[in-house]
Amino acid sequence: MQIPVPPVLEAIAQTLHHYYAKMVLVGGSVRDYFLHIPIKDYDIEVYGLKDLETLEEILLAFGKVKEVGKSFGILKLLHEGKEYDFAFPRLERKTGRGHRGFAVTVDGALDFASAARRRDFTINAMGYIIEEKRLLDPFGGREDLRNKILRHIDDETFVEDPLRVLRGVQFCARFDLSMYPDTLCLCREMVASGMLHELPKERIYEEIKKLLLQARQPSKGFALMQKMGALALFPWLGECDPQTLQHTLRRLDRTAESVRTWDEKERMALSLAALVLEGGAKKAEETVLFVSDEVRLRETVARLVAAYPEAVKTAHDLRNASVRRLSLKAPIRQLVVLLDADGKTEEARLLEEAAKRLGVFEHAPAPLLLGRDLVQKLKLSPSPKFKEILDKVYEAQIEGQITSRDEALDYVKKELL
Repeated sequence: MQIPVPPVLEAIAQTLHHYYAKMVLVGGSVRDYFLHIPIKDYDIEVYGLKDLETLEEILLAFGKVKEVGKSFGILKLLHEGKEYDFAFPRLERKTGRGHRGFAVTVDGALDFASAARRRDFTINAMGYIIEEKRLLDPFGGREDLRNKILRHIDDETFVEDPLRVLRGVQFCARFDLSMYPDTLCLCREMVASGMLHELPKERIYEEIKKLLLQARQPSKGFALMQKMGALALFPWLGECDPQTLQHTLRRLDRTAESVRTWDEKERMALSLAALVLEGGAKKAEETVLFVSDEVRLRETVARLVAAYPEAVKTAHDLRNASVRRLSLKAPIRQLVVLLDADGKTEEARLLEEAAKRLGVFEHAPAPLLLGRDLVQKLKLSPSPKFKEILDKVYEAQIEGQITSRDEALDYVKKELL
């Protein structure tokens, strides 16, 4: 077998050979090769060197080197605009609560199997010796991939990091794997003991983000969380009856498929909204708050959920003013996706057609009149009354009473002055 690697890594491997050292491609790089996924990040472990200073000296011949975690034996090489992470093999020992409670021992003389034992799953514990073009697979990760199984490596070390529960969830969903029964049992125990509450929100968010944005069917991840008892962590999902949950997960998959090419932030907001649509705006905010403190994301999801019942009503009404008013509450483009994903395909079609005809599909109508128009065209002096005037003009615009700036100016002169 031969995993394709950039020429610079081949050259570094040859240089390390003169130091009787080996360069091993590790982790997700090897896993993704066997999954036929393009390798984006090349993570390297170097075996056989005595110290990190020697590795740094070698790498400087190939580009700029940054120390990103010297105590963890990690260096970053910048070569022709790309970054490569180099690390010494290490051991980790749990010393306290949380994701930072580890003591790390860096040892260049460590063997691959001992270093790989600290990893979470067998599929992430494979290595590839670049110079020898040889696979290292001490825990059977290749076979597990063939059998589409996600299996943890070691009972004792696995439970040291509760994030592995969520990593397992998103791996199963993204790569269409089944969780090994013993691994699932261990995850259940970790959830039941409250270990997930040790995790900072930013770490939870990154795993949920991968689940929602990278899985073809993110519902598989949430179904797996249900088996683990982890859905109780989400304020709305944990309260759903089985039928509602099934419908919710089906809606989530349809939403994810519809927005796959959209901007990442929009995709996250819509996916989260699809999860909590029946829960109402308050439950939506509580659910998002579990995974992120990002105010804009929380507000966007809550706004979509609050506007959704109005979208359903408007789709059966379709008066011009009603459609325009809906666009003020949330982007109709996004609401149409949720309608369609929720099984209201005809309503989605009718609302989309009406919104496009009125020019409010992407966003609400821009005001025909601004404060500067009152000053320049009507020679008014700025005053607190401007807001009242502009609000009334915009209301008339939404109602369709005025359709141009000239009409808006005439409206001010005749009705408001």
